[in-house]
Amino acid sequence: MDLGIAGKRALVCASSKGLGRGCAEALADAGVDLVMNARGSEALEAAAHDLRLRFQVNVTTVCADITTESGREAVLAHGPFDILVTNSGGPPPGMWSDWGREDFLKALDANMLTPIALMQAVLPGMMQRGWGRVVNITSVSVKAPVAVLGLSNSARAGLTGFVAGTARQVAGKGVTINNLLPGIHATDRAIALDSAVVKARGISMEEAISERAATIPAGRYGTPSEFGAACAFLCSQHAGFIVGQNVLLDGGATNTTM
Repeated sequence: MDLGIAGKRALVCASSKGLGRGCAEALADAGVDLVMNARGSEALEAAAHDLRLRFQVNVTTVCADITTESGREAVLAHGPFDILVTNSGGPPPGMWSDWGREDFLKALDANMLTPIALMQAVLPGMMQRGWGRVVNITSVSVKAPVAVLGLSNSARAGLTGFVAGTARQVAGKGVTINNLLPGIHATDRAIALDSAVVKARGISMEEAISERAATIPAGRYGTPSEFGAACAFLCSQHAGFIVGQNVLLDGGATNTTM
């Protein structure tokens, strides 16, 4: 399918690897020029080089921490953007009794306030031009809170509330905002979560992965490439009537009809 977005310009945050990389790759495959951001320069430059060679699109790299004001300023200097994909690593797992005020503020900065700041920066230009796409990578915990991910549950729920209202305010200007909610995918985040199970229970990594995969009706972890394909569709010309939605990509693991 021709997504109809060749020649558009996208900012994809935290895109040197994992789900962000999957989104950047799918957009590049659709002919979208990219501004890729990550904190690690080596992985970022390697990813950008690969996408330039494979898809013949323009790729600009900005090595910066997107959760800081200076990092956002450095990235936004390369606009304007037709497409924004927000993404940031999730906060660490733990128990409710483990976290204090500073832990919550850090989670809110990374997983709620940063994507809000980016949207506030790019939405006016998108609205003025009459077209724009925003996809926020959030979490399955928005639909089904995960007990050990209380920091993530809290921050991403706040972002979801902001998007719910904002998406409906900008849709009439040709701009859509939607959220993609990943379940377990084969990324560094999954490795971190599985490693915590290995440490807590004294089992092997293979056993931890097998047990988690068994809880997913699809019987496996998702892949960054299929996640990226879903993101690219939401960014396409065909998705203009999808507004303010929270789309699960979890292999059926969340047992809900809503």
